Formats: sequence, C-alpha cells, structure tokens
Amino acid sequence: MTNPSINNPAPSSMRPRDAATLIVVDHTASQPRILMGRRHPNQIFLPDKYVFPGGRSEIADRAIPSASELHEREIAKLLYDMKGNPSPHRARALAMAALRETYEETGLLIGTNETSTEDIALPSTADPIWQAFFAEGVQPSLSALTFLARAITPPGRPRRYDTRFFWVDAARIAKQSSPKDDELRDLGWFTFDELRQLDIPNITRAVVEDLAEHLSENNDARANWAVPYYYFKSGTFERILVRGSS
Repeated sequence: MTNPSINNPAPSSMRPRDAATLIVVDHTASQPRILMGRRHPNQIFLPDKYVFPGGRSEIADRAIPSASELHEREIAKLLYDMKGNPSPHRARALAMAALRETYEETGLLIGTNETSTEDIALPSTADPIWQAFFAEGVQPSLSALTFLARAITPPGRPRRYDTRFFWVDAARIAKQSSPKDDELRDLGWFTFDELRQLDIPNITRAVVEDLAEHLSENNDARANWAVPYYYFKSGTFERILVRGSS
C-alpha cells in the first residue's frame, strides 16, 4: 500500500515553489492605479482574495527569447538566498514567468510589437501560452521590470511559494488580448486607497505599501531599491532588505 505522505507531503514539510507576480501600474491618471483581480473561489490557494497576476515559474520559461533583458542589478538581487541551484538563467525565468502568467490571467502582453515574431524559433518545450503570446505579434521584454519584493509562504499552508514581485509601468503594455483562463475575476485598476479596502492577503497588503514607498522615491532611489524579503524563521516573521550591486 502506498504511503500517502510520499505523494502528498504535509504542508509543514512542503518545499516552496518558485513563483512570480507582476504589478502593472498605470500612471496616466492623477493617482497611480494598479491592476488586480479576485481569485476564483474554487482555488485551493487564497480563494476569493484579490491578488496581482502571477503563478509558478516553469522550466520552459528559461529558454524563451526576449527583446531585452533584466538589468544586472535586478539579477543580483534575485540571486540573493535563491534556494536550490541558483543561476542567472533561473533568475531571468522568474521575470519571464511573471509576463507569461500576466498574459494568461489578464490578456495583457508586456513587450514590443514585432512584425517578425513568426520568424522567432521558440524551443520545442515552449508551452501553449508562450506560443499564443508570440502569435499575438509581440515579443516579451524584460528591461522595464523592477524587482520590488519577495515573500515565502509560511509553513502549514496548502500551497507554498517563493514569490518574487516585479512591477512595470502600464506604458509597456504592447497589446491587450483576452485572458486565457478564468483564474482571476473582477479585474480592475485600483488606486492605493481603493486597494487598501479590498480583501487582500496580508503579504499582498505589505507589498502594496512597499510599492507605495517605492513609487514615492526619485529615479536614483528606485534604481537602488532595497528589496524587502519576507519569510518565517523559527516561527518568527522576518523582513530584511536585499541590496544588489550597482
């Protein structure tokens, strides 16, 4: 008889999965507006909560071509305390996952409009979402993404993720299509005051305040942003700041 704990590890022993989230900020109004959606009530993880689009990083994300790359300072901060086998390719894949998940859940394509994307050879491992992304005539672009925050789901939850939160200006949206799934409902653009009134997870609430602080800084301070890193250690909630090399 199979031991069920082998195939279904206890939540307390579950290793967090790499994940990425993208915070899209619209600066065209008098106040910044942030894209959020409400998770489907049937979801095991954070049902019915408002969240930013995002999800797990996949191996295939590492091989997808892009029109531009992350800044070296973002890579350096992503590599800090990376679990398992850290590598720049894995750090880059996190940013690519954020773009893929955003397209899948909201229909927004972050990148550049390219008439020649049909000539770009995608790896055979590319999943259908990436194939659909390129079929839209858009090539993903990473240079405008900023690594804002990181959080590891505490032990004991039904799902555990090591999530990196990126943000990007809505001006980088190359195209809007229809969402590829219904994981997020009631998508909308919200001011900070409106966000604070939504039913959002505690860690998302903390990241919202990090974003508000980040956007209040000048360009130099934003470039040298110290990334808040949230995790539990020996049952205690920790928040440290990660600074990468310039």
